Amino acid sequence: MRIHRTITTRVLSLFLATAWLLAVSLTVHAAEQKPVVTVAPVKSVAVASGAVEDTLPTCLTRIPQGATPGQRLIAEQSCQRDESDRASMRAVPGR
Repeated sequence: MRIHRTITTRVLSLFLATAWLLAVSLTVHAAEQKPVVTVAPVKSVAVASGAVEDTLPTCLTRIPQGATPGQRLIAEQSCQRDESDRASMRAVPGR
């Protein structure tokens, strides 16, 4: 009976210590976080994204100012890819 009580006490102590450490680490992590505000430039563009009439500068203006460097890189690459697709469409005679 004494061994059962000792094991139970140690397991409970370990559980409480783990819960306390988790709570403290989450509080510290939350205090270190900066609030993220994403604001896209407001422009009235009547052209759909990826449309033939879309342009590279217009596509680049749709990238939010609060985008992370990785998000910005992917968005810029997508805009450049779409621009090359649009250029090949414009090169077709008879359009």
